[in-house]
Amino acid sequence: MDFRTECIVLVSLIAFTCAEPVKYHDCGSAVGKVSMVDIKPCPNQPCQLHKGQSYSVNVTFSSAVESQTSKAIVHGVIAGVPIPFPIPIQDGCKSGIACPIQKETNYHYVNDLPVKTEYPSIKLLVEWELKDDEGKDLFCIEFPVHIVS
Repeated sequence: MDFRTECIVLVSLIAFTCAEPVKYHDCGSAVGKVSMVDIKPCPNQPCQLHKGQSYSVNVTFSSAVESQTSKAIVHGVIAGVPIPFPIPIQDGCKSGIACPIQKETNYHYVNDLPVKTEYPSIKLLVEWELKDDEGKDLFCIEFPVHIVS
């Protein structure tokens, strides 16, 4: 193995071991199965999301179906009411997933969760869905967060 390859392997291993697995609730992954969720940075749970910062959300999942497309939909759930939470890239095929999505294949979906300065300081659930081309959930997860100044 040449030096560059060794460096890439080492950096990848360090990044993987520094990932912070997050406790999540599956809220209806109809055509997929989530194996891990991590948010960077999130040293404690619930994750404290600081206003004006952006967080990396990585969901490892497997698909039970084939799909040409995928679309992410994110909500903040406050007192049981889902409120749209805009993300920079809704297209899952531009978020670490090579489309078309294949059946019985593992994927690493990665996207940013920006926390705007105008958001209130509040505890809430984040509901994150990735839908296939038929509108079914490849995954649906919920995880608690606390937005702070």
